[in-house]
Amino acid sequence: MGDVVRTAVVVGAGAMGSGIAAQLANAGVVVRLLDVVPDGETDDRSRPAREAIARQVKGGGFMLPAFADRVTPGNVVDDVAAYAEADWVIEAVFEDLAVKRELYASIERNRGASTIVTSNTSTIPLAQLVHGRDPGFTAHFAITHFFNPPRHLPLLELVAGPGTDPAVVERLVAAGDHQLGKTVLRCRDTPGFLANRIGNFWMAVAASEALRGEVGIETADAVMARHFGTPRTGVFGLFDLVGINLVPLIWTSFLQLLPSDDAYHRFDITTDPTFTGLLERGLVGRRAAGGFTRRRTTADGPVDEVLEVAGFSYRPRQVPTDPVLNAEGLRAACETDSAGGRYAWAVLRELVDYCCATAPAIADHVELIDAAMTLGYAWQAGPFALAGQVGADWLVERFEAEGRPVPPLLAQAREAGGFRPGPGVVLASDGSVVEVAPGPLTVRQASRVLAENDSAALVDLGDGVACLTLRTKMNVCQPGLFDLIDRALELGQQQAFQALVIGSDHPRAFSAGANLNVFAGLLERNDAAELRAFTESGQQAFARLRAAGFPVVAAARGLALGGGCELMLAAHHVVAAAELYAGFPERRVGLIPAWGGVTRTLIRASLSGVPDAAARAFGLASSCTISGSAFEAQAEGLLLASDEIVLNGARVLERAKAAALELVGVERRPEPVSYALHSPSLEPLDAPWASASATDRRIVAALAAMLTGDEPVTEAELLRRELDVALELVVLPANQARMRHMLATNSPLQN
Repeated sequence: MGDVVRTAVVVGAGAMGSGIAAQLANAGVVVRLLDVVPDGETDDRSRPAREAIARQVKGGGFMLPAFADRVTPGNVVDDVAAYAEADWVIEAVFEDLAVKRELYASIERNRGASTIVTSNTSTIPLAQLVHGRDPGFTAHFAITHFFNPPRHLPLLELVAGPGTDPAVVERLVAAGDHQLGKTVLRCRDTPGFLANRIGNFWMAVAASEALRGEVGIETADAVMARHFGTPRTGVFGLFDLVGINLVPLIWTSFLQLLPSDDAYHRFDITTDPTFTGLLERGLVGRRAAGGFTRRRTTADGPVDEVLEVAGFSYRPRQVPTDPVLNAEGLRAACETDSAGGRYAWAVLRELVDYCCATAPAIADHVELIDAAMTLGYAWQAGPFALAGQVGADWLVERFEAEGRPVPPLLAQAREAGGFRPGPGVVLASDGSVVEVAPGPLTVRQASRVLAENDSAALVDLGDGVACLTLRTKMNVCQPGLFDLIDRALELGQQQAFQALVIGSDHPRAFSAGANLNVFAGLLERNDAAELRAFTESGQQAFARLRAAGFPVVAAARGLALGGGCELMLAAHHVVAAAELYAGFPERRVGLIPAWGGVTRTLIRASLSGVPDAAARAFGLASSCTISGSAFEAQAEGLLLASDEIVLNGARVLERAKAAALELVGVERRPEPVSYALHSPSLEPLDAPWASASATDRRIVAALAAMLTGDEPVTEAELLRRELDVALELVVLPANQARMRHMLATNSPLQN
């Protein structure tokens, strides 16, 4: 799909506005970022926007620092002409209706006839925003609510009004999905839309029930993270992250907009004495001296502390010991006879009750609410999925036992067989069962399994494309994978499929590398032959995959570390999610990339015309640098210019399948017979490592030796050298100590 948006203006250079501008730039859009002219400023009238761009560079909002050049700072006085040149103008100023309306009047006077205008508001109804605007403006206006940080949170809520041109809505969906990499949820024009309506209610309930009840801050946050699947911050950590100073603004807005019988009013944190006390003392979270938690620097190092609510003082953080944290599953947690168990049930009860009561007004079906919470709040499962975990029957029994009215939607779920009664169907908000359209291609949608073992599976994606998918924790590589590669090669030769994709549904890991526990077990047995066989089998399996007679495409998303990066490089073509974190951290565990990583990076550098390809390979293999994005991986040489980068991680697999089909029957680019090494007459590759630790010097010296020489070498010779160096290093006690330390502590040993 071609780019829908080529030029954009973002008005409001705060954290959200500048983050949106950075994400637009990541997508290749040329952006003008505007803010107010500072009072009395004459020399740099666009200083707020200029400083905001710098903050985004420092904070990682840009996937490549050079992308900041795509954003030009400006101001709302001198640069109104930019509105006419823009495909899309996004308003991201603070939540003040009068300020927004004044800005819209300026945009209306200056915008182009086809310029789309949207607001990033999270609380103000669309009808109020466009009141008084002309029909042309209204037809091109919508709400596009991003989540902070815009680069990382994939949700984009889209609200169209009755006067919004349907073609404008479709353009915004296409831009959000295919350009900006967002999952676009079409929402109704109700307070808080989907995610914040439910998420802010949950925050108020989870905090209120803890502050009113028997559990401390540590236990509450642990219950939320462990049993509700929220991020590790829990609820109090989340308040500190977003800023307690937002409570009077956001929660007051909800209380004003929602009717008096809405449950928000039963959990009014705007008048809660703990919240008001923190605000009075300026303790608003991470951007201040503290909030519900804080990290204090001492002479002995940082100390994590927690608020002592009674006196607004701080005490050292304690490890929670409530029995609820030993429960297996949410239902068992709610049945635990402890303060934590009662807390878990209270929060779940209120959450389910509110979602059931609110769903008919805010969503067509329950999947929309679940998607909003997983995408916008990074929950592992949405509230209706949590209800499904404990069971509708059990929930109804608990409600009835407490004499609490059973929400109609919950009763209907019990009659239907759950909120998700079967594959491809969910409960609509009116209680009927409806089909939901399938989203982007996933491995779960595969029609059949062609081969499988405990480590991996080969599944049929349809259209003659198979998918090799890992099944291990974080998709780590272990011997079973090598067996499946060989089986895939056999089936491919038998024409069971015509192209292969390597990928999975894991949102955070293509593959986190080799399973170090396998290495550790081999070391404990002290069997050199077995160790060599394991290392060699991985190298040879990946080499055979590379030599396959059919196209092999890697669908790389999230982590591609060590052996996982080598698996990616074994493909003929890579379709990478923009959020790809690839590299070789092996030196930190006493190893080098030995499954073809050093060899493939040298070959890729040679194909890209790098003057000293061996030096590039040495740098990648020795530095332990992990790319901050796919664009960085491409700049570093891990990805070729011909590899593809997709901003929407959820669409990587489907694009990889399409690319694999496009490559069927296409002749591959021939690779050279031999490759030049680093010349011995130049500065040694390991010269900069003279002051490193003894173990590091030994590793990089071995790498440098294998990549240095007067005569060109073949790929087979490079692989042989790679294997020899790896086996030479892995048996050394200091190197083994690094691996054991990493397994024991998840941190590198600097020996």
